[in-house]
Amino acid sequence: MEAIARARFQRIAPRKARVILDMVRGKPVAEALNELRFMRKAGAPIVTKLLDSAIANAQQIDENVDLDALVVRTAYADKAPNKHMRRWRPRAMGRATQVTKGMSHITVVLDDEE
Repeated sequence: MEAIARARFQRIAPRKARVILDMVRGKPVAEALNELRFMRKAGAPIVTKLLDSAIANAQQIDENVDLDALVVRTAYADKAPNKHMRRWRPRAMGRATQVTKGMSHITVVLDDEE
């Protein structure tokens, strides 16, 4: 049984989100949540909420799912389009350049320990 949760257009750079996701990938859900709770990274609350959502999705699929048997199978962050966060910086000779802000699509997949 596989449960998927996605957080789209999150205001964190994919490079920074991948550091957090690498720490929880392959671990049991309880252990991953415990690590995220004490992690001092800006994206840890985002991934915690996403992991809670994936657990809720697993319970929605099957009410009798064993939460202790759930493992973070895959977790990845992709680059999202930056059209919502456009910022401009003045440059020489009256020009302007766009400042790119990091946006991510984060996906977490939970699966049974089989």
